[in-house]
Amino acid sequence: MEEKTELTPQVRYSDEELQEFKELILEKLEKARQEYDALKSSVDHESSNDTEDTSPTFKLLEEGASALSKEESSQLAARQYKFIQNLEAALVRIENKTYGICRQTGKLIPKERLRLVPHATLSVESKEKGVR
Repeated sequence: MEEKTELTPQVRYSDEELQEFKELILEKLEKARQEYDALKSSVDHESSNDTEDTSPTFKLLEEGASALSKEESSQLAARQYKFIQNLEAALVRIENKTYGICRQTGKLIPKERLRLVPHATLSVESKEKGVR
């Protein structure tokens, strides 16, 4: 039986490898949550710079710039939230020992790709084929 195991391709990452990826993901998750909180805070809180005593034209321009900035921050916050969800899903896959397996081919996603995109569920080849 041992010979068969040696010849059989690796079907999942070892517990040690999964632990390494878990630590990487937890680190990225912490940073992502901090960035999300900062973005959300910038969207939720009005600027303390009051323009009540300035000309109406200046106030209109400033409100326009503020709205654009809030819109951009809101979009960034939404993207960051999705990134957090993807990282959390990756942690679930680690617990299920299915992390790093391409959902299209069933083969292991190379470690290099997972280090760069730890929430990846497709190999580069599958992604390039346009599989979603």
